[in-house]
Amino acid sequence: MILVYHKNNRISRVISEDKAELLFDKKATIAEGLSELALQFPKSKIAWCKEVFQENLNIKEMESLFHHDKMMLSYHPWELNFLGRKIGYIEESPFIKVNKKVSYPTWQMSSAVGVVHASLLLEINNKIKKDIDFDYYLNSVAKICMPLGLMCYSEPRLLLDFETKGTYKEASLYILFRFVKQHYKTRWVFLMVFNLMLYEKKLPFLAMIYTGFYNNRIKSIINLDSISVNSSLKVVDEATIDVIIPTIGRKKQLYDVLCDLRKQTHLPQNIIIVEQNPIEASQSELDYLQNEQWPFIIKHTFTHQAGACNARNIALKQTQSEWIFLADDDIRISELFIQKALENIKKIGFKSVSFSCLRIDEKQVYKKIIQWGSFGSGCSIVSKKSLNNCNFNMGFEFGYGEDSDFGMQLRNQGADILYLPEPSILHLKAPIGGFRTKPQLQWQEDSVQPKPSPTVLLFQIVHNTQEQIRGYKTILFFKYYKHQNIKNPFRYYSNFKKQWNKSVFWANQLRQQNEI
Repeated sequence: MILVYHKNNRISRVISEDKAELLFDKKATIAEGLSELALQFPKSKIAWCKEVFQENLNIKEMESLFHHDKMMLSYHPWELNFLGRKIGYIEESPFIKVNKKVSYPTWQMSSAVGVVHASLLLEINNKIKKDIDFDYYLNSVAKICMPLGLMCYSEPRLLLDFETKGTYKEASLYILFRFVKQHYKTRWVFLMVFNLMLYEKKLPFLAMIYTGFYNNRIKSIINLDSISVNSSLKVVDEATIDVIIPTIGRKKQLYDVLCDLRKQTHLPQNIIIVEQNPIEASQSELDYLQNEQWPFIIKHTFTHQAGACNARNIALKQTQSEWIFLADDDIRISELFIQKALENIKKIGFKSVSFSCLRIDEKQVYKKIIQWGSFGSGCSIVSKKSLNNCNFNMGFEFGYGEDSDFGMQLRNQGADILYLPEPSILHLKAPIGGFRTKPQLQWQEDSVQPKPSPTVLLFQIVHNTQEQIRGYKTILFFKYYKHQNIKNPFRYYSNFKKQWNKSVFWANQLRQQNEI
């Protein structure tokens, strides 16, 4: 590992793996210096650290934290990241509100401390401009390369026993607008202007004009496929797996899923089925659970309480194996699915993955392993240890957002979610099964109906920043206009405001009722 210490946007010292001082170009930017080192040491990890934190650098653990070459780790010990909070106005992803207490997925990198492999620097050499501002360069690299398969994290364990030294000044509006122009579609520049005017009473027209001097940084010329991913972490030990399946009125589809599971080359230990039927005095219709022989233990729970959140929570309490496959009752998988899934998990060294789960006529958009902004409650495999403090929150029952909320629970305890294109799952999207009754929602009798759904806004309130919520509100305002009947813009605005406020009220009610 090569260690690069820097001060005032210039390299001050370079230390080799054998602790020898290396020569470097004192006139070069830090980004240029890293690229030169990558050329000299193409198989090395290259770490950077501000001089003020050099005594706190956790060199010993850095090797294990950086467990494969297609990673980028850094840590920003101050509250505000480089681009500040305003970036939330145009990005709704979970990568904006960073939990600084755990290893957390984000493209928001820092010059304070970090590490990357030389192979990445060689791939992006002469493809991403080596900006003078090192923070801008690091954020640019991560923002461009994260969707291409680079796995980027805020990693607090890079520093030991430190105190935040000095203050950190976030980027100016000019730098923020430049970043938006170079890394997002142009329309987001105008949306940023609109949001700053609307919510902060700022008129950033000069910053907007300033973006005219910059072009979007094209990521299509970068290919990270040559960088190998062979994790040094051992995340699979026993390789045992349980499958949980909530079901309601899909007897045939569930039977097909069970048949796929009994054909697996790597058999699950337990299949945990939670069957729901809200009709009083009803009984289970799943006679084949007892009438046929199955090569695994089937744990069957029958309940009159409908709802996927409740059903999955009942199932999670019964799990015993090292890995848990959260499945749906209308999917199909190949006989090699579990075997290949565990092989891929071993290779990447991560404890939470969601798989490609498409309908027959859907085309696969994402073809690389990437950090996932969502979570699939019917197409994911997660380490049981990662699930110990997670549950499907009942505030989202019969609404939208329980998958995303569950994913955020995982991230906020340090378990990132990766998307794996292979092995894939076929989602039949079967018609809604029988025995279903329309849920009685608390707000359905209100004269003013909430917009968006209170469960959607509940997720926003719990997991997103104020700027992200405001940005979401602005986008919803424009998108919803063409789907409703009021065409007078003033009347529409008045009605939208009432619906939004009603949604805020019910979202907060759900939060209090379920202690979220």
